[in-house]
Amino acid sequence: MPKKPGSHHVVPNADGGWDVKKDGATRSSGHFDKKQDAVDAGHKISQNQGTEFYIHGRWKIQNRTARNDHIAEG
Repeated sequence: MPKKPGSHHVVPNADGGWDVKKDGATRSSGHFDKKQDAVDAGHKISQNQGTEFYIHGRWKIQNRTARNDHIAEG
């Protein structure tokens, strides 16, 4: 299956917690109190939609996974 354009990101929310957002989207696909919950949901969404997946820290991107890669946060 060819990779679809776009990507999904786990990003910190300004009001606290973590959001899963698609590249260029105004609204989030989900909001979570715990980062790991956002990572799990974002990874599943990314796999289902065939997009790349990025995990951001508070200040920078920490991880990037291709659509079928496993997540190894470090």
